[in-house]
Amino acid sequence: MTERYLPIEAYAAIGDMRSAALVSREGGIDWLCWPRFDSPSIFASLLDTTRGGTFRLAPDGDFTATRRYLDATNVLETTFTTSTGSARLLDLMRVDGDAPMLIRKVEGLDGSMNLRVLFAPRPGYASEAPRLRADDGEVYVESATLRLCLHGNVELTCETQQAAATFALKKGETRWLALADANDVRIDGGTIDAEIERTIDFWRTWAAQLTYDGPHQAMVLRSALALKLLTYRPSGALVAALTTSLPEHIGGVRNWDYRFCWLRDASFTVSALDNCGFEDEGAAFVDWMIDAARVTEPDVDVLYDVTGGTRVDERILDTFSGYRDSRPVRIGNAVHDQFQLDVYGEVVAAVEEHIERGGQFTEGVRIPENVQHLLRRLLDVVVHQWREPDSGIWEKRSGRHQHVHAKILAWSALDTACRLVEHGCMDGDVALWRREMDGIRRMVLEHGFNDQLQSFVSILGGSELDASLLYAARVGFLDPRDPRMLGTISAIRKTLGHDDLVYRYEVRTNDGLPPGEGAFLACSFWLVEALTLAGETDEALRIFEKLCSRANDVGLLPEQIDVESGAFLGNFPQALTHVALMNAALSLAGQGGRAVRKQEQRGNRP
Repeated sequence: MTERYLPIEAYAAIGDMRSAALVSREGGIDWLCWPRFDSPSIFASLLDTTRGGTFRLAPDGDFTATRRYLDATNVLETTFTTSTGSARLLDLMRVDGDAPMLIRKVEGLDGSMNLRVLFAPRPGYASEAPRLRADDGEVYVESATLRLCLHGNVELTCETQQAAATFALKKGETRWLALADANDVRIDGGTIDAEIERTIDFWRTWAAQLTYDGPHQAMVLRSALALKLLTYRPSGALVAALTTSLPEHIGGVRNWDYRFCWLRDASFTVSALDNCGFEDEGAAFVDWMIDAARVTEPDVDVLYDVTGGTRVDERILDTFSGYRDSRPVRIGNAVHDQFQLDVYGEVVAAVEEHIERGGQFTEGVRIPENVQHLLRRLLDVVVHQWREPDSGIWEKRSGRHQHVHAKILAWSALDTACRLVEHGCMDGDVALWRREMDGIRRMVLEHGFNDQLQSFVSILGGSELDASLLYAARVGFLDPRDPRMLGTISAIRKTLGHDDLVYRYEVRTNDGLPPGEGAFLACSFWLVEALTLAGETDEALRIFEKLCSRANDVGLLPEQIDVESGAFLGNFPQALTHVALMNAALSLAGQGGRAVRKQEQRGNRP
């Protein structure tokens, strides 16, 4: 019964930069992995409303709800209104503890109402039978892998596998509950407000670093806060999304685990963070990226876990029926062992992006020798393998092909390396790299551009379009106003566009899976950036504003959008979407424009 499920846009995220929860507008925590983003779930009714488990706190009966994040924070405020009164619920995760702590506090605002709590944890992706017991006002949860404690000033009736309570709340009264590891230090009525205020202060102090001043500043800040929420604080890694297996098409099989870290997005991420004033986060991400790449050098995996590990083997989880019966539910991701040539360009570019912002590596100062060694080994892979087919940026499961985007990013890797040598940041064989660049450029211009379509195409010698070709302007492969670039933008809009929305590639593209997915929001923001670089700023701004209006009521965006209904699709919230929004905004505000900058730095070198 798919009607049991709320729309994906009905959720907001809270977290502590180690793990995170999705909270519905109906007061249910329907997704929480503990104690890490990629740990097994405790609550997962998002993927199975019957078996997944939830932690619900809401009025008992009919109500309406409005919600927002407290200004410049990731603390969620939901206001419930019934026929008899109103109340405010704060949901947050403590940010300064050694272990996760989830806090829920509800305060009566007007009149009175009855509220109901349902606490039904299902650890281990609902594969472990939890044992709940009450002890001195606290509820303990024990399973094969977890020992948790729920405490507060709500008296819960404990059953074998769930606890519940119904209580009256009048104006000025408060109730609270805190979920933590059973061995964690408890908070009490005297310290709950201090914990909440510390968390609010943390987020606001961090958000105050924002330097962006341009269109939709509030959306840029919300995107930055979303990225911080998706950051694994101990390592600096940034997960692609909080969820697994939210479908790209309802009822379809395109359901993937995104609770890992993709190097493919590296330069975009560093650019967005550093250019908006969050240089510490940019530095931490670069450090994590370098450490992760060392694990597998000279090869680079497509993705890693939050500590840089590579054991992310994919398996199907039979426990859950899937969001709106979209099967299978997957844990892990098989694309980790694909060969994607573009990743090498992203890693090298991310280092350069950070150097230019004056972070750990500073312009004119030598990159540490061990990092230089790593970069040269990665560049050797590019030199020796750029002619080979790869799986492409979209991780197709139909085998390897000669992807034009991959060739352009291979060219970008070598182009970036030449600049790093020219600026005195590292040593390298510039003559060799330029020769290979010339070979890549000839191949792409001769076989990657379709004269009939007046556009670059997805595969060398092919006729299908791909939105990743918008990259060509961003990395400086062509001047953004080159007729071939303008033709590519026009063809992509005509074939893949739906007003402000853009699909990744054509329906006829063989990616090894049954067709069916939404428009890919990151591609839509890439279009904004490409149009801006091409000088079409009015149209770029129009599209940007429409895309921003597609965010949910708390400013979050998913991976994909259904073009007919506007419904969210795919994993949520999506880091790449928010990164792309930030870079598009920076470009519109004249604070981005990487392609123009690179063109100038090359001295218009062909």
